[in-house]
Amino acid sequence: MADFEKNPELEEELDENIITLTDEDTGEEQDFEIWAQATIDEKIYFALVPVDDEGDEYVILRATVDGDDLVFETIDDDDEFEKAEDYFNDLLFSEVDYDEN
Repeated sequence: MADFEKNPELEEELDENIITLTDEDTGEEQDFEIWAQATIDEKIYFALVPVDDEGDEYVILRATVDGDDLVFETIDDDDEFEKAEDYFNDLLFSEVDYDEN
């Protein structure tokens, strides 16, 4: 279990399913809906979609805990990103065959 899941304040923030992130370069805030969360190789990842976006594109960020704060980070390592992307693509976009018994 991840540290932030044990912190009631962070649990409550994530239960709302909408988070606001601030771009470090521009200072611009944007709301995101949490589509999915996964722990892969003991690291925590989130699939987030901008609230004002009508498409099916999403953002993958790694999450770490810094004191009482949940910090979202971009993933710079290509292999790490691809592993998370493959997981979320399978989870979110895999075809379901309803004809199978």
